[in-house]
Amino acid sequence: MKYVGAHVSTVGGVRNAPLNAREIGANAFAMFTKNQRRWVAKPYSDAEIAAFRENLEEVGIEPGQVLAHDGYLINLGHPEEAALERSRAAFVDELERCGQLGVELLNFHPGSHLRKISEEACLERIAESVNRALEATRGVTAVIENTAGQGSNLGYRFEHLAAIIDRVEDKSRIGVCLDTCHTFTAGYDLRDRAACDATFAEFERVVGFAYLRGMHLNDSKPDLGSRVDRHHSLGKGKLGLEVFRYVMRDARFDGIPLVLETIDPEIWAEEIALLRRMESGAESGRIE
Repeated sequence: MKYVGAHVSTVGGVRNAPLNAREIGANAFAMFTKNQRRWVAKPYSDAEIAAFRENLEEVGIEPGQVLAHDGYLINLGHPEEAALERSRAAFVDELERCGQLGVELLNFHPGSHLRKISEEACLERIAESVNRALEATRGVTAVIENTAGQGSNLGYRFEHLAAIIDRVEDKSRIGVCLDTCHTFTAGYDLRDRAACDATFAEFERVVGFAYLRGMHLNDSKPDLGSRVDRHHSLGKGKLGLEVFRYVMRDARFDGIPLVLETIDPEIWAEEIALLRRMESGAESGRIE
């Protein structure tokens, strides 16, 4: 079964995220656990936690289909010790917030070396950061998002993801989220069936589908291999629609949250409907 949604707003509190997902016809969603551009947020109240859990049950979305996203300030591979420790503490807080809400997956960007340490040293720091965070928390899986490779960001090669996973001690609590835009702009072609076959075969060889815990379904404004992260609406960018048709009809992508981060929230419901038509084989190839 396919679980499809979008990264929904939490304005007014996280309790509203499940309701916002229902409004667009989603049976999965992503959200931030707190303001993504601040280090600190006040703790959840008991009432907020209860309301989130009640709303999630009311809309019929499974806790395992909520892909929380950590804050943008966190850099688990930071080359400077003080900043690294601040990031590590913030990441633990994010995992704890997921646990309080009953959310099972926390998506995170691996980290950046800032051109101050080697890639290998940065990957070591990221893995150590994850190990420390998992040791300090329970239950929630840390899900590495592949990146476009902008600047000094790591995670744009499947080998980076594999290197982190290899160093994580608790393999049951580590996974991967593949972003279609990031994958494409990092240099992995997805524009037709043959390209998808090759790219996902490479992912299986290097990382393994056993670690795939979610996807971000986004078209791309930049070209293949540009290493620029700019999303587009489905079918309106350089990817086209074939990769989304491929994902929706391939059983390897069953049972995980497939989340839109496309640029126009006003058409998320239509994009979700298109994806579901793709799954059934009844789609017309356009947003209706």
